[in-house]
Amino acid sequence: MGPAPARRTRRRAAWLLAAAALAGTATVAAGGTGLPGGGGRADDAPPLPAATAEVTRETLRDTRDADGELGYGPAVTAVSRRPGTVTWLPESGALIGRGKPLYRIDDDPVVLMYGATPAYRDLRAGTEGRDVEALERNLRALGYDGFTVDGEYTSATAAAVMEWQQDRGLEETGVVELGRVVFAAGRVRVDALETEAGRPTGPGQRVLTYTGTAKAVTVRLAAEDRRMAREGAGVTVTLPDGRSVDGEVAEVSTVIEPGQGQDAEPETALEVVVSLGQKAVRGLEHAAVDVTFTASRRKDVLTVPVAALVALREGGFGVEVVEGGRSRHVAVETGMFAGGRVEVSGGGLTEGTIVGMPE
Repeated sequence: MGPAPARRTRRRAAWLLAAAALAGTATVAAGGTGLPGGGGRADDAPPLPAATAEVTRETLRDTRDADGELGYGPAVTAVSRRPGTVTWLPESGALIGRGKPLYRIDDDPVVLMYGATPAYRDLRAGTEGRDVEALERNLRALGYDGFTVDGEYTSATAAAVMEWQQDRGLEETGVVELGRVVFAAGRVRVDALETEAGRPTGPGQRVLTYTGTAKAVTVRLAAEDRRMAREGAGVTVTLPDGRSVDGEVAEVSTVIEPGQGQDAEPETALEVVVSLGQKAVRGLEHAAVDVTFTASRRKDVLTVPVAALVALREGGFGVEVVEGGRSRHVAVETGMFAGGRVEVSGGGLTEGTIVGMPE
């Protein structure tokens, strides 16, 4: 039974040595913070970091690169609202302006007019609304008068409509029946034909697709990237020849994309239309381009590599400042993160300060 006490004594000594080593490590960590409560001695200073970086002053940009398609923007489908036979269709690529036929059914024109409200009802004396106002604006632009553009379909409006119908060989009813007019934002370019002349058509049947006439870039973004695409925000478009041109977010809409696979759920995405100077893309029809979105920027701020940040025991973040052959940890406030760097302030940091890079 004699050896047992000796074994217990050796185990206790080993435990005390391990505890002392741990206590020494904790003392170094606390003493190196450079924050109140550190309390370290001079010989407790941590070793200098093996790698360092400089605090720089620069402009940070929160950016995102995405693939885009140069074309004429998203295509809109024109569907028939009337039964009959398609008797005329324009050629793909044709440009059609206000008051011109977009296609013909039973040899009667379906006319393009400019407006933001889709046609959805017959327009006749007594009706009121934005669609009536759009019709009146178009009649006025086409040279018809004698009425007030106010969104009220009066007898004067009906008289102007009858004159318009007479000029286009239509029955003079004074009523613009549903399916006679297609409202678009402006002049359109026929993108593709969805039927052929001579085929029957009816309400809901696809006739053709059209786009705007100005070249634009279309981009698909994930729904969580909404902050990157704000209408009116500037973007940079890199063309196939390497040139970079400025663009602007003209339109952002939500689209539902089918999921990949038989049982996959559909996904929500953003369709972004970017307008750009037409001279810059002259000669280009359809091409793949790169688009750089900038959500926000911070000018003239101090930054360090994100990897230079260390979590402090007191909470928050700090950096290890290296100067005079010694190092100390100081607390910092963080701002924007972008491009692998982070905006920092506080701790007496200045441009050119050397900070450690933790392994």
